[in-house]
Amino acid sequence: MIKLISYLCIGIFGITMTLAQVKSEEININNQAIQLPGTLSYTADKSPLIIWVHGSGGVNRDGNQPQYIKQFRAAINKENIAFFSYDKRTANPKNAAFLNDILIYDFVADVEEVVNHFKNDDRFSEIILVGHSQGSLIAMMALENVDKYISIAGAGETIDKTLVRQVTAQSAEFGKLTESYLIELKETGEIKQVDPNLLSLFSKQNQPFLASWINVNPIEEIKNVTIPTLIINGDKDLQVQVSDAENLKAAKPNAELVIIKNMNHVLKEIQKEEDNMKSYMTPNFPISKQLIQTIIEFVKK
Repeated sequence: MIKLISYLCIGIFGITMTLAQVKSEEININNQAIQLPGTLSYTADKSPLIIWVHGSGGVNRDGNQPQYIKQFRAAINKENIAFFSYDKRTANPKNAAFLNDILIYDFVADVEEVVNHFKNDDRFSEIILVGHSQGSLIAMMALENVDKYISIAGAGETIDKTLVRQVTAQSAEFGKLTESYLIELKETGEIKQVDPNLLSLFSKQNQPFLASWINVNPIEEIKNVTIPTLIINGDKDLQVQVSDAENLKAAKPNAELVIIKNMNHVLKEIQKEEDNMKSYMTPNFPISKQLIQTIIEFVKK
């Protein structure tokens, strides 16, 4: 009996030690009135720190329904890489009173505040910004005090071209309408009358943000990046094409370019085409192992 109890104690102690390897802290970072609560997780001091920069929409620190950021965190932490992600300003209800007339530069300022919070933290050996989707461009514009930059599923053209392509793929008629609206927005700063079917994209409150986004060209911005750069895209991405990643690489020839087989836009490994859209709504699909390995190798160089 004593021997059995000893084994049980050793087993429990071993489990406790395993669970204690990942340290976690809840941190709230403020950009003036904007609150950016997030989670820092790490296993050891003097480790590299990845800071996640969100794509479009109200994305929380875990990546909403598909929880791709939460899965990314767990995989990266296992490799002794620290990770911080926060609730985007549009995902935090406490910011509701301050969300009128947001411009893309406001998201850049949020990232800069997050980087400033960690830049003198001796627990971390370097800071890496990982920008996903829209966040690829935002991170590109917030690289002061950053050591490495990773673009995942970032557009390789101005957003007006991407929007026209995406809408046209669903409806040629609405694609032409989208193109005319974007021309009007660029020329006048507003769209006077919007078809009800496109209001979710071109609502009055979205127009200032879209106008600011259209005016920033990722191909020109990436030319200004001077730190080590990794560009990643999945070949099952329905929103951003492989050619976008290739365009970014052409603009920055010394960047590394990796196309991940069977990875979609929310970083899931997709074996069946019918699972691509399903993976946007559930955490039950695994994150791409090749993605994680590619990032680990780049970070640890």
